[in-house]
Order: sequence, then C-alpha cells, then structure tokens
Amino acid sequence: MKFVKMQGLGNDYVYVDTFETPIADPVSLSIKVSRPHFGVGSDGLILIGPSDKADASMRIFNADGSEAEMCGNGLRCTVRYLYESGRVPKERIAVETGAGLRYADVILKDGKFFGVKADMGEPILDAAKIPVTGDSNRVCVPIENGACLDFTCVSMGNPHAITFMDEIAEDWFLRNGPLVEKNEIFPMRTNAEFVQVLSRTHLRVFVWERGSGATLACGTGACATLVAAVLNGLAERTADVELPGGTLHIEWNESDNHVYMTGPAEVSFYGEWPD
Repeated sequence: MKFVKMQGLGNDYVYVDTFETPIADPVSLSIKVSRPHFGVGSDGLILIGPSDKADASMRIFNADGSEAEMCGNGLRCTVRYLYESGRVPKERIAVETGAGLRYADVILKDGKFFGVKADMGEPILDAAKIPVTGDSNRVCVPIENGACLDFTCVSMGNPHAITFMDEIAEDWFLRNGPLVEKNEIFPMRTNAEFVQVLSRTHLRVFVWERGSGATLACGTGACATLVAAVLNGLAERTADVELPGGTLHIEWNESDNHVYMTGPAEVSFYGEWPD
C-alpha cells in the first residue's frame, strides 16, 4: 500500500489514494499505522477516493479507529494531494466528507502551492444537532476535584466544546481533556478546546481531539473556537487562532454565516505499508 504522510500545523495523518488502492478494513489499518514506533505514527488515517457528488471524497479515521465526520487540517492536505497529484487539476475543489460537501481554494505563490482557503460551512449551534444533552449549547462539564467548567458547544460537522481560561497548564490539560471528551453529556463524545484570549483578534488554543488525544492542531476546532469566542463577546469575527503547531486564519463571515479557514498543508514523506 502506497501512502503519503501529510500534516497541517503538525496535525498529521497517513493519506491513502483509494482511487488506486481500496482499503478493506480502515479501522484496523488506522490503529496500526497511527502507533508511534510500531507504525508510521500519526493522528489517524485519511482515505482519499472517488465521489459521485464532488471532485473527490475523504474519510477520516482517528488513531483509535473511530471515524470522524470532518477534519479541517485533513481537508487542506487532501486538497493539496488532489491538486498536485493531478487527480483534480483545478484551483477550486469540492470534497465530499462525512459532514457534507466542503469547497476549498488552492492558494498559489509564484505558481507553486502555498496553502488552502476552505469554506467550512455554517456552524451548528442547536444542542440536539451538535449533539449535546439538554436544550442548550452552553453547558457546565465536571472535571477533576469536583470542579465544573463552562463550555460553549459548536459543531463544524463534528462536535466541539470550548472553554475560556486565563491560564492553561499542560499537565492539567492532559488530565482533564479526556474527562471532557468522554463526559456523558456528549452522546458522540466531543473535541475539547481550552482557550486563552490574547486579544480580540488573537486566540490561543489547546486541543484535546476526540479519538486521538492531545494534538498540535485542529482546523475544525479553530473554527469552532472563533465562533464560541464571538458568541461570548470575546473576539471579532476575523482572528488568528494560534495552536501548538502554528496559526490558522479564521473568519466567520456575517453575510453568509459561513466560517472560512486559511492555512498550510505540508507533505512529510511518501512510503509503502507492507501487506
């Protein structure tokens, strides 16, 4: 099996072109390739394949084998692969995802690939559709030592819970991230974002990703974070969202209610996986 490992701000996946290589058991394969030292080492597996609705499709599998509906960093990398491989030789590309169709524009600089601006669609704020138990997208989630944190919940095709804090210690984050992800208030578990507001146009985020744990970046998480910050009166509708692996430029456009994400997509290496 040929593959390419790509990363968006350090959020890395193993990508397989299923136009050429069908994958019979992606759940098992994702677990195997994601393991550091014993596999390739990644946050998961993304399958790029044909679609009867768009230019191509992408399926996302987390490191634990669970399937995710959407991945913003994965979308940008998928678009780069489709463009540079010649599968879809145009600068505006439609991709079918588990969260529906997403459209993305290839950004060129001096005729070479530079980045991707993706239309991530409208944020979902309805509790039942995120999903979150209850009738509000604002919830208090229990964490360690009997404490409770206020979260604003947003779906970008996949569920996110965002909280705002003055300080975030790494050891605290690593202990409490999984408590939020797996709390019963989230029927499909959730991605959790812990956010520091540095200014109204600069947010710093630490992401605990559902099914993968602490990751260096999350594109949908950056989008959900800006939406939550705007809803809480903490940010403008356009801001830089800083993640451990780098920064994404996010805009929540008032005219069409869509969230736009701009950022890089990088090739790490090409390889072959034994049968």
